[in-house]
Amino acid sequence: MKRLPILRVAVAATLIASPAVAQEIHWQKCRPGQPNTPDKTCVVDGDTIWLEGVNVRMEGYDTPEPQTNICGGDREKALAGQASDRLVELLNTRSWRLELSGSQGGFGREIGTIYIDGRDVGEILVEERLARWWPDGQEWWCERY
Repeated sequence: MKRLPILRVAVAATLIASPAVAQEIHWQKCRPGQPNTPDKTCVVDGDTIWLEGVNVRMEGYDTPEPQTNICGGDREKALAGQASDRLVELLNTRSWRLELSGSQGGFGREIGTIYIDGRDVGEILVEERLARWWPDGQEWWCERY
């Protein structure tokens, strides 16, 4: 696969993938135990990605956790998988842009926002009930029905 550069602008505060570059990246979920390499590009979960070795936590929204299963039970894990799958689908089928805030969050991750066709991907996932707004949105997937 031909490797195309991601433009790094404004002291690495912005990573922009033009539509042509975005279409050349084949996104998939990160594999368990996958090493962190300079070219690592994959979706960790619905709100975290790796892009060319940079770990990025999305700003403003939160998705269920596939690894920690905070709420306990199968519902959270199922929704976590759906959120991750949807993010992979959006990145592989639409034009996207990643903007980094220039700050770091927990676990040393960069904080950023992905725009799909100019729209914050968090809005899409919240509308589809695959995410909640962070930090004030209710973890509705923890509720017992």
